[in-house]
Amino acid sequence: MPATKKPTPAAASKVFTAEEKAAMKELIKERKASGNKAEAEAECLAKIAEMPPSDRKIAERLHKLIASAAPQLAPKTWYGMPAYAEDGNMVCFFQSAGKFKARYATLGFTDKAKIDDGEMWPTSYAIKTLTAADEAKIAKLVKRAVT
Repeated sequence: MPATKKPTPAAASKVFTAEEKAAMKELIKERKASGNKAEAEAECLAKIAEMPPSDRKIAERLHKLIASAAPQLAPKTWYGMPAYAEDGNMVCFFQSAGKFKARYATLGFTDKAKIDDGEMWPTSYAIKTLTAADEAKIAKLVKRAVT
């Protein structure tokens, strides 16, 4: 039986992109600072403010939509992204296109979101812009996620 090679630090550093490493560092920082609701919301808003203009516009609108549709969700950050939790459980999050150099932003739902629809359903949505129809759909999804 051949011996299993242990990855070298240089090889391990190639496993994750710089963006993924930064997101993991953000998560560690978030876990150390968790507990203060006002600070968590301020950090969420600060992350939104740091985004490129197109992502920031979407994130600001989503932040207002989510707060209106499900006021019980607490804004915070998750891997350095704006996210919304209920009783400490992450329900949904926004990933800016710029975060991982993607061509679209993403609104994602975790397994804590109650958006089940049969045996298969989407858990994330690509967003390039937001229309009034999109906003109505998102508000419905967020309400359903917490009921």
